[in-house]
Amino acid sequence: MTILAAARIGVTAALRAILIVTLACATWSVATAAPRAPDAPLLLPDMPLHDPWIVADRATRTYWLFTRNEHRLTGDKRLGIMAYRSRDLKHWQRPVLVFTLPEDSWANDGAWAPEVHRWKRRWYLFSTFYNDALKLPGENGRQPVRRSTLLASSATLGGPYRIERGGAPIVDAARMTLDGSLHVDRNGQPWMVYAHEWVQVGDGTIEAVPLDHGLAAAGPPQLLFRASDAPWVKRADPADPKAGNVTDGPELFRTRTGTLLMLWSSYDRRGYVQSLARSRSGTIAGPWEQLPPLVRGDSGHGMLFRTFEGRLTMVLHRPFENARGKLYAMRDLGDTIAVERELTELDGETRPVVTAAGD
Repeated sequence: MTILAAARIGVTAALRAILIVTLACATWSVATAAPRAPDAPLLLPDMPLHDPWIVADRATRTYWLFTRNEHRLTGDKRLGIMAYRSRDLKHWQRPVLVFTLPEDSWANDGAWAPEVHRWKRRWYLFSTFYNDALKLPGENGRQPVRRSTLLASSATLGGPYRIERGGAPIVDAARMTLDGSLHVDRNGQPWMVYAHEWVQVGDGTIEAVPLDHGLAAAGPPQLLFRASDAPWVKRADPADPKAGNVTDGPELFRTRTGTLLMLWSSYDRRGYVQSLARSRSGTIAGPWEQLPPLVRGDSGHGMLFRTFEGRLTMVLHRPFENARGKLYAMRDLGDTIAVERELTELDGETRPVVTAAGD
């Protein structure tokens, strides 16, 4: 083979390699910038939501995102929960109403923090409702009201969900509580972990109540920790008797090594924060130690799920007002979890927020 022929072959091979890379990049660009499907026209920046909860339904390979009903999207003004659906976490169908609070309920507002869980061959929906007209005893000028997590159930993930036990609160109605989350321990014992409002207790707490197998309370509440246990939490002004420390959005997660973690949220001096706590005993009883926040920047009320490819992912809302859903790739490190990056190709965020350790 002559030197000239060899050179030509080399150039040809190089051109082929460039062409392959170019085509691959073009294919990736086309895939990620694909036009919106007619049956899934929404992107996350288009979707009002708060306290998002995602269920990855493997039977249909569909992601369900549950949040409070927005009547301008569903066309239904009733108080309740709606769900967006997606095949790829980027393109979403218009939401459908899956639960409406009965008109004769004691509550008249809320539909906060919906969680949907599979339990005993049914789907159960936990969500927080309240009524500002139903006052509870208060102190220091703060006025607590009736606010509680209610339970509904359905034979199917997409509902319709029907209220359980006539809409009675899971926790004693005298306690102003919110954001109930189901946790099943290693012994198969169900618990509801929830936030006890700072409006009633001053220093907000995270508590847990054991449940029976019908998901009714089966024992007294147990204190897990207080908002002020976290060193980053913005402290209430001691000169303002009406001020307090917030606890929000608990969700428990067990890592690949068995460590029990809890996502929860509060406020630092700059806004809402997605944080993390860890049980030193590996049980719900704790004691619970506070770890550095995962995401700041007015971000919070997150939850963890796995994609159909098995990737650990967190969804949260940001900002607190006029919120949208944000997605994060997560790493399970065994003794904790960490943010890998914000999935901007899915959530459309142009200014991603990732909090460095010690931030």
